[in-house]
Amino acid sequence: MKVSVIIPAYNAQKTIAQTLEAITQQDYSEQFEIIVVDDGSTDQTASVIRSFAHVRYVYQPNAGPAVARNHGAQLAQGDYLVFTDSDCIPHKAWLSRLIQGFSQKDVAVVMGGYGIANGESLLAECIFKEIAFRHNKLLPDFPKVFGSYNFCVKKVIFEQVKGFDTTYRNASGEDNDLSYKITSLGTGGRIYFERKALVDHHHPTEVKKYLKEQFRHGFWRVQMYMTHPGMVKGDGYTFWKDMIEVPWSLFCLLGMLISLSNLITFNSLVCFFILPFLLFELLFAKRMIDSLHKEIFWGFVMFLRSFSRTLGLSTGILMFFIKKKSNKP
Repeated sequence: MKVSVIIPAYNAQKTIAQTLEAITQQDYSEQFEIIVVDDGSTDQTASVIRSFAHVRYVYQPNAGPAVARNHGAQLAQGDYLVFTDSDCIPHKAWLSRLIQGFSQKDVAVVMGGYGIANGESLLAECIFKEIAFRHNKLLPDFPKVFGSYNFCVKKVIFEQVKGFDTTYRNASGEDNDLSYKITSLGTGGRIYFERKALVDHHHPTEVKKYLKEQFRHGFWRVQMYMTHPGMVKGDGYTFWKDMIEVPWSLFCLLGMLISLSNLITFNSLVCFFILPFLLFELLFAKRMIDSLHKEIFWGFVMFLRSFSRTLGLSTGILMFFIKKKSNKP
């Protein structure tokens, strides 16, 4: 067995069938196995998975996607571990293109790209176009980071770095952490970006839910940066825009508090901090989106996202110091 495909699944009854149908119809000519780790689902995920005769179903009590992926890797027989998510639909040549990527020198990981499975949603379309912008404009052929939704890693390398860090309870930062651990190996630890190895993803469709996810991402970045401080300045996917949004939104939030004490007027805060920040996001949206109403919509969403991420990051920092203080003898 050369290849094992591993999928963590939690309450995925609406999408997992499409994922498995696409994987079972790959044009990859050699034998491969499919392992789905059910992370304590409470819906009909198990019965959907079991309807696929050649898919190995594994159950675990809910422990998060990092634990589920490591669980699948421990059971895998393949020399190459391929990971995707239960809301992704791989293209027909996905698997073969991932494996072909290892023809590049000193490659430990081959990552693929994102498509979109729910382009009828305005929010989903905008999220996808931002990801496409980052992939096309920022990421080189040999990047520093990959996403857990679409990558293949040599099993020996995965085991060498001890897989995903299971202290990441949610899907937020565990793939970045794994990326940095692998690239820190030096020779033989390169990541290759095979841009034609695609999976279509069901991106978020509700702004409120998306902002909650971004709060969580901000929260878990504290742990990620504490472990890998050199990545604070960016990893190619995260770049200078993401860096300046944090202090800018923090100044806006602090300014709102200060305005309550009349040390600064709210109008001044709006003119000198909030409106320029919003304009900045709108101008960036114009680089990513191709129509005016979508640019305006996405600019506002990115504006709100900056505050959500910053609040998550601030909460993470606070929780870290509280935890550190409580652990002192």
